[in-house]
Amino acid sequence: MNQTITEKIFSNHIGREVKAGEIIECDIDMVIGNDITTPISIKAFEDIGATKLAKPNNFSIVLDHFIPTKDIASANQAKISRNFAYKHNLNNFFDEKDMGIEHALLPEKGLVIPGDVIIGADSHTCTHGALGAFSTGMGSTDIAYAMVTGKNWFKIPEAIKIELCGKPQKYVYGKDIILEVIRILGVDGALYKTLEFTGDTIQYLSMDDRFSLCNMSIEAGAKNGIIAVDEITKEFLKNKNLRDKPKSFYSDENANYIKTIKIDINSLEPVVAYPSLPSNGKSIKVASCDNIEIDQVFIGSCTNGRLEDLRIAAKILKGKKIAKKTRMIITPATTKIALQAQKEGLTQIFSEAGAVFSNPTCGACLGGYMGILGEKEKCVSTTNRNFVGRMGDRTSEIYLANAAVAAASAIAGKIIDPRDL
Repeated sequence: MNQTITEKIFSNHIGREVKAGEIIECDIDMVIGNDITTPISIKAFEDIGATKLAKPNNFSIVLDHFIPTKDIASANQAKISRNFAYKHNLNNFFDEKDMGIEHALLPEKGLVIPGDVIIGADSHTCTHGALGAFSTGMGSTDIAYAMVTGKNWFKIPEAIKIELCGKPQKYVYGKDIILEVIRILGVDGALYKTLEFTGDTIQYLSMDDRFSLCNMSIEAGAKNGIIAVDEITKEFLKNKNLRDKPKSFYSDENANYIKTIKIDINSLEPVVAYPSLPSNGKSIKVASCDNIEIDQVFIGSCTNGRLEDLRIAAKILKGKKIAKKTRMIITPATTKIALQAQKEGLTQIFSEAGAVFSNPTCGACLGGYMGILGEKEKCVSTTNRNFVGRMGDRTSEIYLANAAVAAASAIAGKIIDPRDL
C-alpha cells in the first residue's frame, strides 16, 4: 500500500497498515495542556474517579496564556493546574520559572520528536508537524480521555500536497508562504485534511519557518500540517535531550493525495492578511499602497516569536525609532529565546527604538493581556489569527504579517514594504 507520512505514522503506532478514512484508536506519545484548557481536563479526569495518569511522562502542562497571571480568575485557573502537577509529581510542568509558549517550548525541550502522535487542547498544536510528527488539537475532554487511557480515537485524514517550488526572495519567510496557502485554500479548504508541505523550497526554510508553516495549517481548517525530516530537522534535534528515539517517515512516491497545489515561491512577495480572516491575503505592494496607518505592532506568539523573528526585527530596527503615534510590543516565545536575544544585544536595540520587550506569553495574541487593542485601533501582528475582536475591541483591525514587515511598519507608522525603508 502506498502511504503518506501521516498514514505511516499511524500504521507504526497500531501495528498494521492503515489508510485515510479509517477510524482507529492509537497510543499517544505526548499530551499537552495549558493554563486555559487543562483545568477542564482535570475536572473531567477527577469527575470519573481517575486517580492516576496513564503515562505521566508523556503529559505536559505549560502555563503560557495568562502567566504571570493578570487577574484573580486567571490566578485561580493556574492554581488548579499547579496543584494537579504537584500532586502527580509531573516532570513536564512549566510555569514562571521556565517559561514559554507551549508550541515553542516543547520542541526546545526535546519533548516532541519525529514520528510522534501528539495531541493538545490548543488548536495550534499542529505546529509540531514541522518535526515530522502527527500533531493536532483536540478538546479538553479528549485530553482527559488520553490522560486516563494513554490513547485516543482518530479518523485518519486525507492529504493535500502543497508543493513549494523555488527559493524565497529577501523578506519572504514561512509566514508568507502559509498565508499564501491559506489565501488559495480559504479558511475551510482543508477541513480535516493533512497539509503535507513538499518541494525544493523546503531546503531553504529554517526550522522557525517550518514551525510557522505547520502552525497556521489549522487556519485553512487542516487537521494537521507536516514536513518530512531532513538534515535541517536533524540539526535542530542535535544535542537535545530527546524524550525518545526519533522515527522518520516519508511519503511513498505514489501516495494518495486528494489534491496537489503547486506554488512558485520565486515570485512570492511578503503577504499581509487583511481583517478579518487569515485567508484575506494581499501582496505587500498592495498593502503599502493602501496607506494604512497603524496604532500598534506586535511581534510574538507561537507563530513568529522565535529567535529568527527577533533577529529579523532587530536588524531593521537598529538605529531607528518607532513612529510617534505607533507603539510596539515584542514577546519572545520562550525564556531561552529571551536570554539569547539579550546576549546578542537585540533587547537593547528594541528598547532604544522604543519597543516594549515582555516576558514569554500568549497574552496579546488571543486578546488576553499585554497588548489589548482599543476601539478602531489597527495592529500589524505576527500572530496567526485576525478574527473580529481577536486582540481586543470588536472594531479594532489586525493585519497579519511577517516580522520584517511588522518592524518596518512600526518605524513608518503605517504598513510598508521593508525594502522601501
